Amino acid sequence: MPRFPAAFLGALALFATQPAGAAAACLAADYVLQGQQIYTANDAQWTAERVAVKGDRIVFVGSAAQAAARLCAGVEAIDLGTAVIYPGFTDSHQHLEGVGRRTKTLSLFGIPTLEETVGAIRAWAQTVPEESWVLGRGWIEREWTDEQRFLTKDDVDAFTPTKPLFMPRADGVSALVNSRALELAGITKDTPDPEGGRFERDVDGEPTGYVLARAMDPFRAIIPDDSDDYLRDNLIQGMKANAALGWTQTQDAGMAYRLVDLMKAIHRDGLMAHRVYAAIPVSEAGELFRRGMEGTDDHLFEVRGIKVFIDGTLGSRGAALIENYADADHNGFMNRTTKEDLMPVLAEALRQGVQIETHVIGDRAVKSLLDWYGEAQAALPRNAWATEDLRWRLEHAQIIQPEDQQRFLAMKVLPSMQPSHGIGDLNFAPARLGPERLKYAYPWKDLVDQGLMILGGSDAPVELGDPRIEFYAAVARKRLDGTDGPGWHPELAVSRETALKMFTLWPAFGAFQEGLRGSIEVGKLADFTVFDRDLMTVSEQEILAAEPVLTIVGGRVSYAKTP
Repeated sequence: MPRFPAAFLGALALFATQPAGAAAACLAADYVLQGQQIYTANDAQWTAERVAVKGDRIVFVGSAAQAAARLCAGVEAIDLGTAVIYPGFTDSHQHLEGVGRRTKTLSLFGIPTLEETVGAIRAWAQTVPEESWVLGRGWIEREWTDEQRFLTKDDVDAFTPTKPLFMPRADGVSALVNSRALELAGITKDTPDPEGGRFERDVDGEPTGYVLARAMDPFRAIIPDDSDDYLRDNLIQGMKANAALGWTQTQDAGMAYRLVDLMKAIHRDGLMAHRVYAAIPVSEAGELFRRGMEGTDDHLFEVRGIKVFIDGTLGSRGAALIENYADADHNGFMNRTTKEDLMPVLAEALRQGVQIETHVIGDRAVKSLLDWYGEAQAALPRNAWATEDLRWRLEHAQIIQPEDQQRFLAMKVLPSMQPSHGIGDLNFAPARLGPERLKYAYPWKDLVDQGLMILGGSDAPVELGDPRIEFYAAVARKRLDGTDGPGWHPELAVSRETALKMFTLWPAFGAFQEGLRGSIEVGKLADFTVFDRDLMTVSEQEILAAEPVLTIVGGRVSYAKTP
């Protein structure tokens, strides 16, 4: 099977290098890539003119002249013209099955008004059989131009009287349900809010149909289970969609063991479109401790961590803040996982060398988790740890007080952050936080300046999951139309060199894989993302217009743009 599709065969040529008599001393390779530029993310050799691959590894990085002198004759040369080659991009925080599911279910992303959103739900509901669930995802009131309010059952009850409805907001930690769903779940005016969640209510105390955090659980419990075939296809379609955007690895923040076992079968069947690094939900931590960490010999799939949820999101006012919201009389919600439940998990993770990834957004959640990490580490003697190289992570970490930013470095905790949250949330963050807290919200440059590596991701399907958007958001810190607003703090944007590392080398470090991937260096896995233009030099707006040309994983083409 050819490594490159027919569209690129015209670019193949024999790489005239050393004469045949010198073959014994030359460097063998399957092919060599060239383009307008090669960015390596390796500070010792930031750019190159040629990169050569043999099998799944990089065997040469250097200039054209060095390649001509070093590589054996007859190596296939692939000239990508004006396209630019980068290390394989990594989404350090994603939910793969949800990305694939989004390709097959009602997606409410990008709809500009409340009225049109309700219209899309109505049209979809008409296709759903009687008594079946109306399911979808992705509505987000902050982007509507007519009304910016949460959806309620009153918006949908009229056309779903017999069909229960469950539609998470884009953040995935709040949802719209209708009256039929409330009835089936047994939720009434008298139902108390669960710990770590909330049923929004009207002035009479009746549930409105907007549910937050753990208040979503009663509805998830009664939605019929998906078949293994359906979930397997979601995983495959998610990988295909990711590869078409340029991702060569995604790090799944909460992959249940049912999905892990399906992923193993997908790998055995040779259907992996990119690498996957997975963390297991904390609810299945015991199973991970029994099974142990695991991975494939080709490094395409690895399970090494545990994902923990602590608070909600800023948009839903579920993020746990130290002080009350500027636009509400409460300070958010903690205890989606309690300290009592988490501490034994942290102790066993230390004993087995398991990575911990914790969802924290508000400054109270960040401070609490740093405290809990510290307490767990202090409580267990170092000689009982499997390793001192923990690389425990805080996922999102959107609002971090300055003193806690310093604790990240001291405790060697890694921030895993999604730049698109920063440009989306800033449409409403000033109202939620007020001007003082905005000074330390989404503080990317402050963290980098202190010596921290930010693991860049998207949180798809919460966000679109597009590497171009994430790169743009990191360096521009503006809306996609190029505008910004009061309190956006443009000084907290990062350089393009930093942004490149955020989506290549640093996520590799966050997965204990910096020796294998993340930069274009000899001996590392041949993972490349190729765009049709130079993200490092074009205008900010042009970053968003870049087209993925090739996605190469382990030396093989996972995606190629057709002519």
